[in-house]
Amino acid sequence: MLNKYARAFFTRVLTPFAAFLIRRGVSPDAVTFIGTAGVVAGALVFFPRGEFFWGTIVITLFVFSDLVDGNMARQLGRSSRWGAFLDSTLDRVADSAIFGGLALWYAGSGDNNILCAVSIFCLASGQVVSYTKARGEAIGLPVAVNGLVERAERLVISLVAAGLAGLHKFGVPGIDILLPIALWIVAVGSLVTLVQRMVTVRRESAEADAAAAGEAKTGAEAQGSEATS
Repeated sequence: MLNKYARAFFTRVLTPFAAFLIRRGVSPDAVTFIGTAGVVAGALVFFPRGEFFWGTIVITLFVFSDLVDGNMARQLGRSSRWGAFLDSTLDRVADSAIFGGLALWYAGSGDNNILCAVSIFCLASGQVVSYTKARGEAIGLPVAVNGLVERAERLVISLVAAGLAGLHKFGVPGIDILLPIALWIVAVGSLVTLVQRMVTVRRESAEADAAAAGEAKTGAEAQGSEATS
């Protein structure tokens, strides 16, 4: 849902900035690399120390590169398979850094093994959710389902909660509870999304196999008719 509406909105907002970078000779691939590096740095420098507010600010500033690079490529007429592959691959790196940073906090000063495990589950399930769609499409299936919690939802829920939880260090009482709640929501939502996509792939593969078998049977019958005529 967020992918559909938020992406369209921010694409329009960021178009002038994308045009500015093009005029300065910046390439879409450079923006992709810089954006990912910024997200990774923000997540792995600030989150393990419990600096959730500033970490979220840094990550948010760089995460919009995911929209800027694609916008630049379209303006330049350079949309390519390589660009799509690079963007998708580095998205996985950025997501891993965010949840990895949270896991490091809970494994260290945060001192909560359960939330550390939940953070790791969010990291792993996010990767698998993306893989199921990519793998299904690779074997020729449409995978016509988005699911309850996609990447945009995972990022928004986690980063908003982390940023607000970071206000605890500025004297806002009790607000740090938002981050554990968000992690549980993302974990459960990711699991539901994974099941939705697996069920969809199973149904679509069964339909594709049945259609292929029907075509093979029809072809065999046609050959048999020709042989007897």
